[in-house]
Amino acid sequence: MTTTPLTRAVLFHELGGPDVLTIEDVALREPGPGEVRFRVEAIGLNRAEALFRAGTYYYPATLPGSRLGYEAAGVVDAVGAGVTGFASGDLVMAVANFDFGVHGVYGERVVLPVDSVVRRPEGVDAVTSAAVWLTYSTAYGGLLETGGLRPGDHVVITGASSGVGTAAIQTAARIGAIPIATTRTEAKKQQLLDLGAAHVITTGSEDLVKEVKRITGGRGADLAFDAIGGPGFRAVGDAVVPGGTVVLYGWLDPRPIELSLNWPLTVHTYNNGVPAGTEGYRRRASAFIGSGLRDGSLAPVIAETFDGLERIVDAHRLMETCTHTGKIVVRL
Repeated sequence: MTTTPLTRAVLFHELGGPDVLTIEDVALREPGPGEVRFRVEAIGLNRAEALFRAGTYYYPATLPGSRLGYEAAGVVDAVGAGVTGFASGDLVMAVANFDFGVHGVYGERVVLPVDSVVRRPEGVDAVTSAAVWLTYSTAYGGLLETGGLRPGDHVVITGASSGVGTAAIQTAARIGAIPIATTRTEAKKQQLLDLGAAHVITTGSEDLVKEVKRITGGRGADLAFDAIGGPGFRAVGDAVVPGGTVVLYGWLDPRPIELSLNWPLTVHTYNNGVPAGTEGYRRRASAFIGSGLRDGSLAPVIAETFDGLERIVDAHRLMETCTHTGKIVVRL
């Protein structure tokens, strides 16, 4: 009699808050052709996962029994036929270019397509590795490859205390651009300055457009990197120079987006999973992130680390509060 091997994973069977997440035994399958299996050491949480769990993400959950999770670091324990770039024992991380309802990485062992895995930066521990790919590759891809950010440019970064926001501050500063961070209250202002923001605007008490114009000597920012959307998107567009660019990578405000009339204006919507599907982008982003971690110009902010897969609900509860700065990580 053959017993199917099992592993633990986080699933949810209905939409809702953090309490819909459950830990269950699931079949541990062997990787198929072109797939890699790895033992998870740490999981990085992302706002997209809270939206997906609640049914407000841009694609629906695979119910019942939906998986969850874009980002994890671990150690390869098996590879499928045709995989030559990885072997058992390699240190890897997921690159978040998959449907996480099917391939979600909240679990002890996960199987991913080989194109959804990259090597961890040399000498970087699992917790840090779980916190870097999605945030820093989104900042790199959105600011540099899509937005064309250059040294000396002023860039407005909204929602700057998030994982991607803090990565964007460091990414902009690393290339010699001038990051203008926004946050709702004074509570996180000093943290953002310490992270490298040249200026911080508290949108709850200050006018975004007026402050950006004041900072830039009346000119406006060259680029804006927006996580929020909604009606406030109009002011983000108003804050850039005529002919400037806005890169919208999130929709924390689900209301319809209002477009600025500060024309000509270039607006890009950015989905990091699309370029991450190409080998060239993964290579460039990995090189940028790895070199930044080595020289210290990129240093992920870890808001809190929870120990054990059973703490995933607590981690999601913290994410829901929006009181943290940086990345939430669950260590297995």
